[in-house]
Amino acid sequence: MRSESYSHTQQNNIHLASIETFILRFPLATPVRTSFGVMPARPAVFVRVTDRDGISGWGEAWCNFPACAAEYRQALITEVLSPLACKHIFPSPQALFASLSQQTAVLTLQSGDHGPMAQAIAAIDIAVWDMCARKAGQPLWRYLGGSQDTVTSYASGINPTGSEELIRQKIAEGYNAFKMKVGFDSEQDYHSVSMLREIIGHDRRLMLDANQGWSPQDALASVLRLAEFSPLWIEEPLRADSTPQTWRELAEGSPIPLAAGENIAGHNAFCQAMDNFGLRVIQPDIAKWGGLSGVLALLPEIKRRQLQYCPHYLGGGIGLLASAHLLAASDMPDGMLEVDANPNPLRHALCGPLAHPVQGVVALGDAAGLGIEPDIDAIKDRLAG
Repeated sequence: MRSESYSHTQQNNIHLASIETFILRFPLATPVRTSFGVMPARPAVFVRVTDRDGISGWGEAWCNFPACAAEYRQALITEVLSPLACKHIFPSPQALFASLSQQTAVLTLQSGDHGPMAQAIAAIDIAVWDMCARKAGQPLWRYLGGSQDTVTSYASGINPTGSEELIRQKIAEGYNAFKMKVGFDSEQDYHSVSMLREIIGHDRRLMLDANQGWSPQDALASVLRLAEFSPLWIEEPLRADSTPQTWRELAEGSPIPLAAGENIAGHNAFCQAMDNFGLRVIQPDIAKWGGLSGVLALLPEIKRRQLQYCPHYLGGGIGLLASAHLLAASDMPDGMLEVDANPNPLRHALCGPLAHPVQGVVALGDAAGLGIEPDIDAIKDRLAG
């Protein structure tokens, strides 16, 4: 990223007039399985901010679990955050993000709602960045300071069983990298990963995601066994709250690089994890913590430590597209964007060019902001039909 990035944001004061929220759900014919539970539907909380000049921007909050998560994030945005965000004039998106975080800090401690509040703030932050880029007439990746618009994507969310047809479909669509869920029965994990490697061959990249499903002992045994399939990384092989020593010991014994970040929140927490966990791949999720402002500030820390930035994402198309713009702006050529392989019109209808990779690569283009104008009513009609 260019060192002069973001100076233009100081020239456009942010004075919000309204914040609207929209909840949509897409029921899944084949639920997504993880080591900790099953997702029977794909929910989304989309946010539209509009300033006093009538310019709008779009964001999204993480809300996958539990089933009532979407409604709760919506209530936090509408009842708690909207009055705070619309009350003052802010010199930049970062200033608005900092203000919302500071003004809700004690409330968050009192209620224990660290995750939901962070996700609600993240949605507003993403929307404000989109609004500012639209107002400047620039694509978000350029407004964020990037110099090129391409990102490499990979197909994610692949279930351990019954995924053969989906994998072949994604190969036909242009994907060259795939990530499978593990963390189940040891034999099932082995045979599932063997199946994936056999279908994709040895020229395509393979990654694994254990979703915090292993004990330290099981994690080491599993990575040693699965290493024969040459995974690029193993994601969350341990619980996110495992001690730094536990992470380091696994990293030292694992032939597979360790990845984590979707369940880390806060700049200091990320820096401590990067310094103490032995991670090689860092995976913040802009819809779970930080929005664009928080993760943007992490990028120099990731680059300085020579780690790989591969944003986590498992939601609708707005947050996915924002993740892609931030990855493009990072100017880290080894980064890869996670794209859920499972059917989801809440993603597909709103992710613009990400729906059509060419050899795994997507060009985001020069349209202002995120480059899309969501038609929520049309998506609702499609879901109803």
